[in-house]
Amino acid sequence: MLGKKPVTAQKRGETRALCLGLGMVACSVMMYFFIGITIVPFYTKSVWTTETVCKVLKANIKDKVLCSNSKDSEDEDIFPYPCLQVWVNLTVSGQEVMLYQTEDTPEKNPKCSYVPGKSENSKEVKARIETIASNFKKYQTFPCYYDPGGTQTSVILSRLYPPKGLLFAFLWPTLLFIGGCLIIILVKISQYVSVLSAGQ
Repeated sequence: MLGKKPVTAQKRGETRALCLGLGMVACSVMMYFFIGITIVPFYTKSVWTTETVCKVLKANIKDKVLCSNSKDSEDEDIFPYPCLQVWVNLTVSGQEVMLYQTEDTPEKNPKCSYVPGKSENSKEVKARIETIASNFKKYQTFPCYYDPGGTQTSVILSRLYPPKGLLFAFLWPTLLFIGGCLIIILVKISQYVSVLSAGQ
């Protein structure tokens, strides 16, 4: 009787550890799938892939324009904000091109370099845009990204998902997958050793 209790407890512990390992592997697979359908398409579709140096030619704030955060948004999702237009000199080609904040900025509003998020406080939005414009005038030269294929004549200030960001996104599910596999392997090794010990 005393010998059966440790064996039963060991089997329960192995079963729980095995379930934990399988759960970790399943969660990592789901995370891989989620990243694959959300982040990876944005990364692969981006044509602004090459980094270069841009020099500010002019940064002006135009009259207020209407912004819609989505194509099928309702009227309450549309709000006015000052339109910041930043024109830069692309050092690679010497062309005068328009600068956008990220890849999705031209989709939201191709007339403005910066599109703020929806905010009820228009004063904060105005102050933020004025600060951005003054920073562009202060720091004339900065790194930017352009399309080496020439399909897009504009440039962007930063990528939504740079290569480092994509690697960081895959880091956690990879660690989770490796940890789950290690737990499963250790449980199988423990079961194999137990069988050998019982046979002897």
